[in-house]
Amino acid sequence: MELPKRKPMRLPEYDYAGHGAYFVTICTKDRRCILSNITVGADAPGGPNVQLTDTGKTVEQYIQSMERMAGFHVDKYVVMPNHIHMILSVDNGPPRASAPTVSDAVGALKRLVNRRLGRDIWQRSFHEHVIRNEQDYREIWEYIDENPARWVGDRYYEP
Repeated sequence: MELPKRKPMRLPEYDYAGHGAYFVTICTKDRRCILSNITVGADAPGGPNVQLTDTGKTVEQYIQSMERMAGFHVDKYVVMPNHIHMILSVDNGPPRASAPTVSDAVGALKRLVNRRLGRDIWQRSFHEHVIRNEQDYREIWEYIDENPARWVGDRYYEP
């Protein structure tokens, strides 16, 4: 299946190095399901169960280590079979010329994971959405929470 070509979706006048929260989605190359396995329905009576693969465990380790990147905080995340979702908050303190951006954080995550695994597992680009208000934040938080339950309806799902 040929995947769609992506075009930049960034707001032209928005300061991506400034304070704020972002909904970030990073997909695996060719949408390969290498990060986790999800069981739902009768196989998961307490709700969906996300079991990370070894690759997924490495990804999770580096997501959690993003806390050490100055100015970034991962508020929420989920590791799906072929992508990850994160709410990434940026608080760089006083404005400065060299403040890291969301692209810097995502690029570092992808680079570190690839280096650790010894191979490139990521799609070239990533998707981001500027979280504009509290309601938007809550809806995205719920979307991330509920994402594993929706996996069986995903076009890349294979039982």
